[in-house]
Amino acid sequence: MSVPLTLLGLLEREPSHGYDLKRDYDSLFSRGKPLPYGQVYATLGRLARDGKVVVGEAEPGDGPDRKRYVITGTGATEFETWLREPVAPEPNLQSVLFTKVVLALLLGRDAEQHLDTQRAAHLRRMRELTELRRSGALVDALLADHGLFHLEADLRWIDLTVARLDALAAEVRG
Repeated sequence: MSVPLTLLGLLEREPSHGYDLKRDYDSLFSRGKPLPYGQVYATLGRLARDGKVVVGEAEPGDGPDRKRYVITGTGATEFETWLREPVAPEPNLQSVLFTKVVLALLLGRDAEQHLDTQRAAHLRRMRELTELRRSGALVDALLADHGLFHLEADLRWIDLTVARLDALAAEVRG
């Protein structure tokens, strides 16, 4: 996820304080991986340096003075361009899972055991996502569906690879 562009999108909605941006980001996008405050303010600092946001006057608050960030025309243009561009299709043809299988075969290790262990990890994660889909809000359900579809594709690949391990071993050792 592109944190700078996501923050620009949130700022396009309305000028906001860093605290409010973090809260909105976490509630909409983080799903168990909250955005650190340091990252929020470092990102806002870079966006201001690059002319994509401006910092308003400091306003008194409960703690330190708070700054309100406002998106600029440059920031809005960059966000709009990013929003219109399609996301690069995944997956990348260079995956960690594939690399581990090939290295296990090259080194004479049990690649099938590795794939069985990976299958079990995928199935555990699928159970977690299925529960989230059942019990969560619509945003959570849609994100869970996205993850489930990717995990299903991985499981199909794992099964196909197990069926072809002997041929793959011969090719990589070849």
